[in-house]
This record gives sequence, C-alpha cells and structure tokens, in this order.
Amino acid sequence: MKISMKKIDGFIASDHRGFKLKKHLKENFSLIDLGVFDDKKKVDYPDYAKKLCNLVKKEKSRGILICGTGIGMSIAANRYKGIRAALCHDVKDAELARKHNDANVLVLSGDFTKKEDAQEIVKKFFNTPFSGEIRHKRRIKKIDYQ
Repeated sequence: MKISMKKIDGFIASDHRGFKLKKHLKENFSLIDLGVFDDKKKVDYPDYAKKLCNLVKKEKSRGILICGTGIGMSIAANRYKGIRAALCHDVKDAELARKHNDANVLVLSGDFTKKEDAQEIVKKFFNTPFSGEIRHKRRIKKIDYQ
C-alpha cells in the first residue's frame, strides 16, 4: 500500500493510556491512525510501536507514539533501525530533536502532557527541519550502526 504523504502530516499510534491525547491530536492534525481505537482494553505498547515504525521507515515519513509515560514507546521505537524516536516534554525538546537528531518519531506522555502543550509540541516537530550540519550528520551516522 502506497500512502501519499502530501495529504497527511504523518502516522500516529498509542496504547490505551495514550488514547485520549491521540484522539485530541487527530482533531488538529492530518494523521493516519494505526490504533488503538478505544481505551477500554489494555494493550501492549510494543505492538503499536512496531506498526508505526515499520510504516515510518517504509514511507520515509514521521510519526507520533503515545503511551502513559512515553518511556516504553521510546524504548520500543528506538529498537528499529532507521528510527530516531524522541520523548519530548516541551516545544524546545521537539525543536532540538528535529534540528540536531533528525528525529522521525515524536513520543509523548499521555499521562503528563497537557492537550494544549501537545498541540504545540507536534506543530514544532512537524515544522522544524533537520539542520543538516556535518557534526549532526556524523553523530546520527554513529547511532545508525546496525
């Protein structure tokens, strides 16, 4: 399945604890939702990190993952070659994750991130380009060693 990235901002997925924040973000951004689709049943966050990371790599796009703290999703996502997932708590984190690390997955905490803050963090993440500086490229190459 080929997805046109011109019409969407990226992909989004969450576990049950990130569902409400994900639902809010979908109202404000054009995102392809990979699940979960309600918060009634407890699920395992690595399953949703896998879905999103595989599509982000395949489509050369960006994504958002949300779980309770954001820590589990960060750990799971960063296990995938070519994925640079950044747990961001504020707009400055999102800006630097993009500028310096060329992060392609934004991770948010469903429990601790306010809806209004999340909107601004996502906006900054999607609108900040990678700086492309040699020192940052060199560092990223050292991370992508697998």
